[in-house]
Amino acid sequence: MTNHTARLDHVVLWVADPVAAAGFYERMLGLEPLRVAEFAAGKTPFPSVRVNEETILDLAPLTLAERMPALPGSAGSAGHPVNHICLSLPSEAFDALRTRLADHAVPMTDIGHDSYGARGSAPRNFYFRDPDGNVVEARHYG
Repeated sequence: MTNHTARLDHVVLWVADPVAAAGFYERMLGLEPLRVAEFAAGKTPFPSVRVNEETILDLAPLTLAERMPALPGSAGSAGHPVNHICLSLPSEAFDALRTRLADHAVPMTDIGHDSYGARGSAPRNFYFRDPDGNVVEARHYG
């Protein structure tokens, strides 16, 4: 793997209820919620969840898009999630996630094999949707 200085900082997901979305990502994926109380108190425009020490997912309410005039065309992007985000997990965490999702009746795909990604070929992967329809891929590398 190369040592680039560029890193993925964050991905913004449009969600109907940011507090509920933060709870989903905390319960299902074990991601640390950030600024949820501040959002609920009206002190910040959206909460986030921490993927790792360098990367977060911002959980932007759909209503925020119409108030973003500095970003031309952003209002039209609300409700149009990215194709998917992919989170790489250790093998044990991958298995535990599938179990949690099944326990909560979250639909998911069958396990795929040998999917290519940033670290090469992943032996197993699968997809599921969060409550707002954003598609999440989970995978692990050997």
